Parts: sequence; structure tokens; C-alpha cells
Amino acid sequence: SSEAVPSRLEDPSTGFATVVFLASSDAEENRRSLRALENALPGATDVVVVADRVQPPDGVASHELVRTSASLGRGAALNIGIRRARASIVVVLDPSIVPMGDIVTSLVELLRDPTVAIAGPVGLASPDLRRFEEVMPATGPVDVTAVGGQLMAFRRADATARGPVDEGFRFYPGLDVWWSLVLRDEGEGRAPRRAVALPGLELERAEPASWRKTPVKERDRLTRRNSYRILDRFRGRLDLAIPSGT
Repeated sequence: SSEAVPSRLEDPSTGFATVVFLASSDAEENRRSLRALENALPGATDVVVVADRVQPPDGVASHELVRTSASLGRGAALNIGIRRARASIVVVLDPSIVPMGDIVTSLVELLRDPTVAIAGPVGLASPDLRRFEEVMPATGPVDVTAVGGQLMAFRRADATARGPVDEGFRFYPGLDVWWSLVLRDEGEGRAPRRAVALPGLELERAEPASWRKTPVKERDRLTRRNSYRILDRFRGRLDLAIPSGT
């Protein structure tokens, strides 16, 4: 279980950022993404690789590796990575993203703004928390409802205060929306913090292996179930909804 993994969350933060690399079942995808990340890591940035019952990537010896003996699901894998984070900023990376440059520094700098709760290159906008449209800004930062989970950054302190992640999210779609709303939510009647889609990060992006390798009927079922989990907690919270173009 994720709770069996020793936590650093009560320890003083150290370093510039911690990248949590959530390894997939695609060995080549893992290799490409992790190697590219290593070539562009800023100083004092550590990497925690979480292998949720998948083969760890080649060359992982220079990083911290946590392997599970059973498949725990995406929510649990994310909790494991957060528990092992050393730095004040956590950057979560899915291997479907291949960094072509420094993807960490701009996200860390954006999170120096206390009004920003979560940031990444891909935003998700919604007028009603039911229908979401992908937003990838071309020029400047854009406020969105949520940040896409393939690459997202947030504060370790917020994850400690507002977590853990709901481990009912075994499949990834919807988990990013739920987590973004958790981090943004200041309570009814109070202005929420911001989710920001940030342009200019150098990367290549593909469909995650878990999406490609899951049969269509099964991934549709799991995605619907995740949507219900979002609505169970945030139904009626239209103060958290930000339509595309606002």
C-alpha cells in the first residue's frame, strides 16, 4: 500500500524541486522520457521513480526507485511519489512526455505566486465540471479549471495539508481534475486559488501507454467512474469552473 512507503512529508524541504516519474508499462517510452529528463534537469533537483508493478526504466540507479509488488493504481502511485518528495515543489511527469529542454524551472518560478495552486503546460477548461476542453496557450499563462496530469507541478506543503490523493482513481483520466480542484479549493464563499497553463515548455507529447493499452470499453468505464468521483466531491461548485476563453 502507499502508506507502507516511508514519508518525508514532515521533514524540512531540501533542493530546488522533486520530479515524480510515474513509470508506465512501455519500456521504450520510459527510457526516452527519463533519459531526456536527465539531460535537462536543473541543479538540486532529485527524481523519484515510481514503478507500480511495472519494469523500472533502464538507468534508474542514479535516482530513488519505489517498486510495488501489486498494481495499486494511479492515485496510489502518485501518493507514493509525493510521500518521497524532498523539495518544496513536486513536479509529476508521465513518460508520455519527453522533455526537450528544462521543464522544471518555469513551473517552480510560477509557483512562487501564492495565488497559484497548480501549474503545467496543458490546461483543462470547463463551464460545469462535467465537460472539459484542453487548453494549450501559445503566448502567455492562462487560468484554467485544472491542469493535465501528464505534467503538473504543485507545492509539497499543499499536498501534505490537502492530501492524500483519492486512491479510488486507479485509472488516470479525471485524477488530474480532482487533484487540481482539491488544491485550488479554499472553501465555499472564498475565492479559489488558480490552476495555470503555462506556454513555452519544450517537450514532445503522446498518448499515455495506459490509455493505448486499455481496451476501449474498459477505459470508457473507468473514465466514467472517475467522473462520478469528481462530482461526488465537487457537485455544484461552479465557483471552481473556468470556461475556455475566459
